[in-house]
Amino acid sequence: MKLLYTLMVLIVSTVFFNYSSHKNFEETKLNEIQVIGSHNSYKIAIEKPLFDYLLETRPELSSLEYEHIPLSEQLDLGLRSLELDVFYDPEGGYYAGPKGLDIVSSKGASPQPFDEEEKLKLPGLKVFHVQEIDFRSHQLLFKDALEELKNWSQANEGHTPIIITINAKDAEIPGMRKPLPFTAEALQSIDTEILRVFDESQLISPDRIRGNFDLVEQAVLTNGWPLLSEVKNGFMFVLDEGEEKSDAYLSHFPNSEGALMFVNKEEGNPNAAFMIINDPIKNFEKIKNLVSLGYMVRTRADANTKEARENDYGRFEKAKASGAQVITTDYYLPSTFFESDFKVVFEDGGYERKKY
Repeated sequence: MKLLYTLMVLIVSTVFFNYSSHKNFEETKLNEIQVIGSHNSYKIAIEKPLFDYLLETRPELSSLEYEHIPLSEQLDLGLRSLELDVFYDPEGGYYAGPKGLDIVSSKGASPQPFDEEEKLKLPGLKVFHVQEIDFRSHQLLFKDALEELKNWSQANEGHTPIIITINAKDAEIPGMRKPLPFTAEALQSIDTEILRVFDESQLISPDRIRGNFDLVEQAVLTNGWPLLSEVKNGFMFVLDEGEEKSDAYLSHFPNSEGALMFVNKEEGNPNAAFMIINDPIKNFEKIKNLVSLGYMVRTRADANTKEARENDYGRFEKAKASGAQVITTDYYLPSTFFESDFKVVFEDGGYERKKY
C-alpha cells in the first residue's frame, strides 16, 4: 500500500505547477489562487481488526476508512493546505495506551507497532483523529509536525504559502477517554508551540494582514491580501472552530492583535478574514459572494468517503466554481481501501492554480 502511494506521488509530482516560476507570480495575490489540500492530513488508517470490530456495531464508521501519506510527501505532491487536529495534554501521558490496541489483542491479533518512542508520554499538544479508536498519526506530537513542515519549507525555498487549519478537539464520546478541555489557556498553547518552531517572520498572521488598519476585516476588504511574492515560504494558521472556542482564543487577543491564528468568524465581525464553509453545494452562492468581497474561504470536495465511493465529482465542481481559495479532500490520490478512481486534482493535473 505504501509503495503504491509512493509511486503515485512520483508520477503526479511531475505535473506540479509551481507559481514561484510563473511569469505573473509578482502580480498574484494570496486570495487569487485556488489550492487543493488534505483533510485530517496526519491520519494513518485504523488497522483492520479494530476497524472490523467498529463496523460490527457502527457501520457508519466506514467514513473513517482512509489515510494519508506523510505530510512532507503531500507537500512534495503539490498540496498547499493541511489540517491538523490537536488534543491538549500539558503534562503528557493522558492519551497513551489507547483502548483500540487492547481490542485488537482481544480479537486474537497482534497490534501493529505504535508509539514505540513513547511520544504520547511527553508533555504538549498531540495530533490524532479520535481518542481510543483512530489514534494512528504520522506525527503524534504537534511540535514534530511543525518541525517537519519547517524542514520541508527550508528545503523548498520559494514555495507558495502553506495554509494550516487547526481543530482543537475535546469532544466527549461515550465509552471513550474524556479529552482535556480546550480552555482559553489551552488554546493559547497552540500559539506557544507554533512559536517554538517558527519565527514570526515566517507566519502570515492577522497582524501582518492588518498592517496599518485598525481591524483585520477592514484591512482585507480595503487593502486586500498580500502578493504571493511577499509571503512566499510563509505559513498561515487558521483555528477551525465555532464561536465558543474562537471567542475563548480571542480573549487573549482582542481584535486578533498578537494572535498567530485567524479565526472562523462571519462577515461583519472585526476578526473576519478566513472562513470555513464545508458544503460548497448548499453554500455555493454564499461562498461566491464572500470571495468576491475579498475574504478567503476553505471548503471541501468530499466528506466521509461518500463522494469517493460513488465517484461523484459534483461537490468538487461546485467547490471549484465557488472560487473558494482552499479545497480539501481525502483523495488527492485514489483510495487504496475500496475500488474507486475518484481523485481530486485540477484539470492540468496540479494542485494549485491562479483563479483569475
